[in-house]
Amino acid sequence: MTSLYAHAGGDEGLHRLEELFYAKLLADPTLKALFPEAKAHHVKHLTWFTAESFGGPDRFSRNLGFDYIIQAHRNLLITEEQRRRFVELYMEAFDEAGLPDDAPFREAVREHVEFGSRVALQNSVAETDADLHPLRHVPRWTWAGDDSPEP
Repeated sequence: MTSLYAHAGGDEGLHRLEELFYAKLLADPTLKALFPEAKAHHVKHLTWFTAESFGGPDRFSRNLGFDYIIQAHRNLLITEEQRRRFVELYMEAFDEAGLPDDAPFREAVREHVEFGSRVALQNSVAETDADLHPLRHVPRWTWAGDDSPEP
């Protein structure tokens, strides 16, 4: 077995997933307040983040840094309803992207999105730096099928 990144088809598979997902976000009535306009860099940045999280290249950390994502979520005031819808749309995009659909992979992706959406929600309502989630780096997400070495 291998990393989530390799199992997903690398950059090509993840980019396809993030393109589908981002289109859903922009069209969704529950989430459009958080994404009022399309930004050309969003799909690229989402792909970089997911790739790095899944064991691929560390472009997100090298080019943007984790503070970038913290600041992007600050003061968004994400609701629990929006967080749940975010996860739902991500998994819809996952189903449409043609990625492997084996249960262990799908569960690892869902766990990753659930965790990330909870971090984003907490950071979006943080009134002070002390209220932020303590995560300060792109997490390396693993799964039962991962036999690759830690980066």
